[in-house]
Amino acid sequence: MKKWMAEDWQFEVTVTDGFAEDCRLGLEKGDKFTFEYGCPADFCPRAMAEIFTWCEVIRCGGGFTHRGCREKYEMDLACPCPHIRLHLTAKPIHRDENGIYIGKSVRPKAN
Repeated sequence: MKKWMAEDWQFEVTVTDGFAEDCRLGLEKGDKFTFEYGCPADFCPRAMAEIFTWCEVIRCGGGFTHRGCREKYEMDLACPCPHIRLHLTAKPIHRDENGIYIGKSVRPKAN
């Protein structure tokens, strides 16, 4: 795989409530996962399916306040299993002091 896109957002998911015995993957309060686009290693793919949608909202210029959250780039949500609670934070990366994207994305040439 040749990743060529320099992402402009980084996301962090923190488990804010729940016990390992209540989660199929053993997630528990305090676990943190950081990612830019793909699903982070050892994270729940069922939860990621919902989280990915909210990440796309941010990537397209939206925010979580339209969902009723106080912060534009932070939200709390439940895992599909009802015992685990998560906190999602979005952080802009590869940007200058004015918020303009400065990442370098060079598409590989076809062979």
